[in-house]
Amino acid sequence: MQDLSTSESTANPAPLGLMGFGMTTVLLNFHNAGLFGLGSMILSMGIFYGGAAQVIAGIMEWKKGNTFAATAFTSYGFFWFSLVGLKEMPAMGIAAEPELGAMVAYLIMWGIFTGVLFIGTLRLNRALQIVFGSLTLLFFLLALSDITGNALIGTITGIEGILCGFSAIYAGLAQVLNEVYGKTVWPIGPVRSEEKRISA
Repeated sequence: MQDLSTSESTANPAPLGLMGFGMTTVLLNFHNAGLFGLGSMILSMGIFYGGAAQVIAGIMEWKKGNTFAATAFTSYGFFWFSLVGLKEMPAMGIAAEPELGAMVAYLIMWGIFTGVLFIGTLRLNRALQIVFGSLTLLFFLLALSDITGNALIGTITGIEGILCGFSAIYAGLAQVLNEVYGKTVWPIGPVRSEEKRISA
């Protein structure tokens, strides 16, 4: 049973999780769009902000009794850890480079998972629907880009990923500003009053 006193007395962790996801996604997809190489900046963001910050946000949402947000943030935090591992483990000689088929399967599984979470956002708000809808598309575009090796598809994927990341940044910062000002400064769309947020 949820401890309502704890839920009401602790801060909203969703902006932390959304910002960790959003900023890291934007920077990675700047790379995917061909703006710069995959270096330590992206890998560090993947470990410390996209990874650790989202896991922390997920644990905080678990404490609040928010199953959707706990599952989403914790999963995507470990997604970033796994993605960095896929890059760095071969470089460290720990494991072989993943085969093309393995990477495609990896991306498709994350796309399916995200698509199911998108269905959950239909009970939440418009901002989160955009985040999860665009992320579902992004995973399948990444898989298609890997399968085809087409540079144009890769660039389109990068641009879509940038938009996805900025949608999460918007959703996170909107919650911060709306809470600080005690009114809607940046709208996030209609929310069912009886439903939980990711946090709303």
